Amino acid sequence: MAHVGFGQYISADSHVTEPEEAYRDIDPRFRDRAPKLAHLPGQGATMVIDPGGPGESYCPFGRIALAGRTAIDRDDGWAWEELHPGGYDAAARVEEQRADGFAAEVIFPSVGMMLCAHPDLDYKKACFDAYDRWIAEWCASAPERLIGMGQTAVRTPDEGIADLEWIKSLGLRGVMLPGFPGVEDWNHEMYDGLWEAVVELGLPVAFHILTSGEGRRWRGPGMNGFLGVFHANQDLLGTLIFGGVFDRHPGLRVVCVEADAGWAPHFMFRMDTLYKRHHRWVGKTAVGKGAGMKAHAELQRLPSEYFRDNVYLTFQDDEVALRMLDLLNADRLLWANDHPHSDATWPNSEAIHERFAEIVDATSLDKISRLNCASLYSLA
Repeated sequence: MAHVGFGQYISADSHVTEPEEAYRDIDPRFRDRAPKLAHLPGQGATMVIDPGGPGESYCPFGRIALAGRTAIDRDDGWAWEELHPGGYDAAARVEEQRADGFAAEVIFPSVGMMLCAHPDLDYKKACFDAYDRWIAEWCASAPERLIGMGQTAVRTPDEGIADLEWIKSLGLRGVMLPGFPGVEDWNHEMYDGLWEAVVELGLPVAFHILTSGEGRRWRGPGMNGFLGVFHANQDLLGTLIFGGVFDRHPGLRVVCVEADAGWAPHFMFRMDTLYKRHHRWVGKTAVGKGAGMKAHAELQRLPSEYFRDNVYLTFQDDEVALRMLDLLNADRLLWANDHPHSDATWPNSEAIHERFAEIVDATSLDKISRLNCASLYSLA
């Protein structure tokens, strides 16, 4: 089968490896707690979040920012100077794009993913403001290639709306939201004004894996926690759908990032089945095991219909999704290279797309590889 021309791909999910200067312009009250670079035994180059503070945590670049490298099990991890320079230098990033044959990337943070679950909303707000200023300038050096995503802590709905307007004014093309906002949950009607602002501003909202504090509550071996990161995104999408958010805001576009897509057909099937069989009583009874369940919205359509119309899914190498394309919406699938993270297809994206071309038709592959992303983020 034919495939998208080399050099035309658009990655819907790529990352920066934030240097310390990404958080240098932070609210002075939090200057001593700004993320700091360290080299930790067993992890290598690591950004320490909230060093010495109540929410100290770590983003181990020496383990997770190793695109194209097979020796990721070095005893001490990789040092900062050994990481891909395109992770923190915009000019180098453009050269790394050209080397792998794609035209643009939607840029997400790395440290910012971990910050989403920080317990101090004020600290989180300060870090996100500093990052937004930095990433806007970083992407402005090649705006046709570097498509920046802003962040907001959403301490309150009104502040979230103000942040969205500011993010838009910075020239950023979308916003990555934390898995949990500051008040209530995302399906609550108090956020209706925020969703309206999202639609009016034309800013797609993204929920990335590792932004809900996942990995901290899964049982068993650590590898099960790696697998568990997908569950948090599924949980969030179910909250939006059953909470009636898309009923109230049909123009809302939500991107489920780096959680793959092959699971979606069964997820939609099961949502529909459960809603048809149980929606009249689940969350509406005060006795038995149903006691304490929150009520769902009375949906105007089947859950799967909202999923197909309003939810975009990104993936790197999920052949399962492509083999089930007739059960998905090809207009809502987005390929991503995840550079420079360790799960990246870089520098072998061309080989991945050659493999995709053996599975799906050229028209669908063209949508998934570039056209869907270009339309979603209004790229020329």
